[in-house]
Amino acid sequence: MRVRTLAVGLMVTGLALTACGKSGSPTDTGSAPSQSAAADVKVDGSPTFEKIKARGKVIIGVKDDQPGLGFKDPTTNKFSGFDIEIARLVAAKLGFSEDKIQYQTIPSSGREAAISNGNVDYYVGTYTITDGRKKQVAFVGPYFVAGQGLLVRKDDTSITGKDSLKGKVVCSVTGSTPIQRVKDQQLTEASNIRELQTYSQCVTQLEQKQVDVVTTDDAILKGYASQEPDKLKVVGDTFSKEPYGIGLPHDDAALKAKVNEIIQGALDDGTWQKIYDSTLGKSGATATKPTLDKS
Repeated sequence: MRVRTLAVGLMVTGLALTACGKSGSPTDTGSAPSQSAAADVKVDGSPTFEKIKARGKVIIGVKDDQPGLGFKDPTTNKFSGFDIEIARLVAAKLGFSEDKIQYQTIPSSGREAAISNGNVDYYVGTYTITDGRKKQVAFVGPYFVAGQGLLVRKDDTSITGKDSLKGKVVCSVTGSTPIQRVKDQQLTEASNIRELQTYSQCVTQLEQKQVDVVTTDDAILKGYASQEPDKLKVVGDTFSKEPYGIGLPHDDAALKAKVNEIIQGALDDGTWQKIYDSTLGKSGATATKPTLDKS
């Protein structure tokens, strides 16, 4: 399938503007931070920020297989998408330019451990805020609100929404909120649930008719459908609210306050809208600016 060979397809057409800090990126502020810019940023009492400064670079956990959100072009090894731009914005405001960012691809099942163990400084990758996860990590957000949807083959008319999944083979990612909802609501039989490591694996199996439907957030599914419009489609209404948050170390209140300030500033000054319009907005779908939960 083309998802691993195309840059990003329809949804992110023109994202040369957003890739890896080139001039014209939605998060450009006119000039990139200098290598010493972090010395001018104050995040008093944040052990994570002190570690980042001592290291001289920021390590950000991301996804790499979600067109329009977090996608790594296999031909250039460059990252692009809405989540990537949010991650870059935070790094820039902390004083780190693109050449001082290391992206670390972390699967859904490994996010809490990567943050808690200090393998990444923060995580931006369709990370739904839940009460259970709040016990392990801190969140800033939501910076975007998605909803669970369904991706099927273009010629399949038997699946029209979540109530038509009985008897269907449903695929999603291990450790994800969507696959847990399928289990909890018993939308299909347990024997028909397939859990894989990445959404691209699920989509490949969908095209090969090994599964009947892929379920996750509609923002992710629209990205895949836009790449294969003759083969894939998103069906039915969304049946959840998925508030995306930036995952941070649980006990670093100072860093959480700083990142809250950064995201709120982006919502207020139009930067958030600019990022959306240049990434997910390419699908033609509009989005409402979220309200941050600062508790």
